[in-house]
This record gives sequence, C-alpha cells and structure tokens, in this order.
Amino acid sequence: MHGVKRVRYSQEALQAKEQRERAKLKEYLVLTDEVLTKKKNSDWSRNAFDLTTRLLHVCPEFYTVWNYRRNILLYGIFPNSSPTDVNVILSDDLSLTTSFLKQHPKVYWIWNHRRWCLERVPECPSEADPDGWRKSYWSKELFVVEKMLDVDARNFHAWNYRRYVLSSMPVKRPEQTELAYTTRKIESNFSNFSAWHQRSKVLSLLWDAGKLDPKKSREYEFDLVKNAMYTDPEDQSVWIYHRWLIGNGDDYEILCREIASIQELLDEQPDSKWCMESLVFYKWLVLQNHRPRLNETEQNTLLAECLSYLSQLQILDTNRRQRYIDLSAELRNTSGECRGS
Repeated sequence: MHGVKRVRYSQEALQAKEQRERAKLKEYLVLTDEVLTKKKNSDWSRNAFDLTTRLLHVCPEFYTVWNYRRNILLYGIFPNSSPTDVNVILSDDLSLTTSFLKQHPKVYWIWNHRRWCLERVPECPSEADPDGWRKSYWSKELFVVEKMLDVDARNFHAWNYRRYVLSSMPVKRPEQTELAYTTRKIESNFSNFSAWHQRSKVLSLLWDAGKLDPKKSREYEFDLVKNAMYTDPEDQSVWIYHRWLIGNGDDYEILCREIASIQELLDEQPDSKWCMESLVFYKWLVLQNHRPRLNETEQNTLLAECLSYLSQLQILDTNRRQRYIDLSAELRNTSGECRGS
C-alpha cells in the first residue's frame, strides 16, 4: 500500500508465520471434512450446527455449508423448538451474518442467508400484534442495509437487497421517503449508478400510482441530472439516467432542448465521449421519430453531424472504434431507406 512502510521479517519470523498458516490450513481441512461428512450422513444435530458456525467463521463464502446449516435448522432444530426459540435462533443468525458482512460485504451467500432467516420469522405470541416480531426485524434490516450503504454507497449487492427489504416489509415505507433517500445519496456523490437506478424504479412506481405528476417531476429530474452532467461529464451513470428520462424520444420539444443543452456542454468539453455519444443517439431519435417535422436540408444536417461525431469517437475511444464504424454504416443505410420510402 502507498505510504505504508514495508516491514522486513527475519528468516525465523517468516518460518514461524508459515508454520502458523499451515496449522490453520490443516485445522480448516479437518473441520471441512468433518462438516461435509456430517452433511453426507444427514446429521441434523446441534453439534453439526455448531460445527457449521466454526467453519463459516473461517470461510463465510462456503455456500455448501450455508445450505447445510439451513437444512439442520429446518429438519433438526426448528421442529423441536417453540416460536420463541426459533425467533432467538434466527436473531442469532442475523447477528452472525451482520458480523460477516462487515468484512465480506459482497458475498452473495451471506445476503441470501439473511433473506432466508427473515422469511422464516414466526408469528409473535401476542394476539394483539402477531406480526410484531416481523415488523421489528424488517425495520432493523432496513437500518442495517442503510449502514452498509453509508460505508459503500455504490455497493450494488446492498442496493439490490434494499429493494428486497422495501418490498417485503409488513408495513410499507412511503415511496416519497425512498425518493428522498436516493436524492441524498446522489447529491453526496453523483457517480452512484445504483442510486440513480433506484431512483428510476421509485419514480416509475410513483408515476404509475398517480402519486406524482410525471411532467413536473420529470422537469426536476432533468435539472438534477443536468447538474450532475456538468459536474462530471465523463460519468456514465449520469448519461444512462438521462437516456431513461428521454425514453423513446417522443417529445420533440424536450428532445431538442436536451440536445441543445448537451451541445453547450460539448462546447465546454470538446473531448467528451459521452456528450458525443448522446448527441448521436438523440439526434438519431429526432430523425427516426420526427422526420416529418424536418425539411431535407435539416435531415441531411443531422445525419452529417451524427457521422462527424462518430468519426471523432473513433479517434477518442479507440477500444470501440469498430463499434462506431458499424454505427456509421447503420445510420447511412437506415437514412437511405427512409429517403427511399
């Protein structure tokens, strides 16, 4: 690591370290063999369960052991446990996975086990509120995932899991609250694809449910994403979100307005790959969707501009040079077919 002084070990220290690592490996192999043997013999005992705990502490990525652990609970422990006992066991497993996630935040099997635990929380003995335990767990789970995103705001595992939690909560969280959450995450770091993606999901829900005016809110979104584009014009996530807002490009006025805005940005950032790619995409949408509005000179001008940008992109983005060549050929062919028809 940069700035960290390298420690030089003596030969004796290196040998001692190697011996310790060999001892750990031997212990791990013995433990693995013992657990897998018990699994093969369908051992659903508490002793087998405790052995899986030991092994997962060593290697939390061992998905076979997670599967075995769940089978032990289902076939060996839960059938002989009261709802209160089951609740305690699940709580302990959630605490266990929380500790693992601090060191391994992107291991699927840990997240999967949390899902499994939450989906098996029993009804609370209280007749007044049988969902009491579930409500408590799901609220805590949202808190856990928010803490994970505070540590790494772009952890897509955590964002996917967050969507799962929100959809599973017994008492649903208002979509407007989630929209505000994505605003905070985006404003703290525009380069957060997962936050933009989550925002698109929430907005779609609000628009479909009639809880938010699509026209007014879309204008706010264009302002938000424009600010992000001007802050970091090379951030891919911003441009992807902008394309989502444009959609099929059916609104001619919005399309022309956004083209003009991006053109202004390109004038300031003449080597911006994403500005050029977006201008090609949007100007081609104009030609595809709004050709009757244009005279022949305007059509030819748009096509020439698209081809010019694609030529520049071949130089700027050499790794995708062939892609731009193919796009140029496609634009020429499609434009010729449109004229012929």
